[in-house]
Amino acid sequence: MTCGDLDDKVKLLPADPEAAAVLKGWAAQEDALLDVAGLDLTGVDISGADLANGLLTETVLRKANLSGCDLYRAHLEGAVLAEADLSDAGLVKAVLDGASLAGANLDGADLGSAELWGVDASGASLRGSKLEGAALLETKLYGADLSHATVRETSFKVLLDDRSIVEGLTGTVFGPARVAGADGAREISGRDLEVWLNERGARVEVLTP
Repeated sequence: MTCGDLDDKVKLLPADPEAAAVLKGWAAQEDALLDVAGLDLTGVDISGADLANGLLTETVLRKANLSGCDLYRAHLEGAVLAEADLSDAGLVKAVLDGASLAGANLDGADLGSAELWGVDASGASLRGSKLEGAALLETKLYGADLSHATVRETSFKVLLDDRSIVEGLTGTVFGPARVAGADGAREISGRDLEVWLNERGARVEVLTP
């Protein structure tokens, strides 16, 4: 469903009528806080919108276009962002605990100081993303692409595998991480984590807590 004369904040409405109605009301108000918690916004296009402090807890945003959005301090706990486009989005201090980012595009996104506890980012693309100060705790990065992303004092207690791409990843992290292989998962920290990453093209220093 296209938006006709709606504000440029919404370029494509979701099929769900309740979610569409909420978005129409939000778009009609200047500087309104977006509250779509628990709604189904599958396929929505609100690219470039100001969603700072927005309430998107448990919102379904599968295949949504959120590219270039400002999601500063947004609440995205439990949100379904599988295959969503979050490229160049600002997610500074956003809370994504328990969210699904499987197959999502976060290329160039700024996740500075974001919280990503228990997030499934398997197969996600984070090329050139900024992860400075972010808390990646029990975050699944199986098959994820972190090439040329940057980290600084980033909590990197993540789950990796041999498909995870870390070429060009630079900065400093705290471990430990877990690496899945044919014989199960093994925990690596300190120098061992540093070697694992840097042998795959990263330039990362693992800090002592």
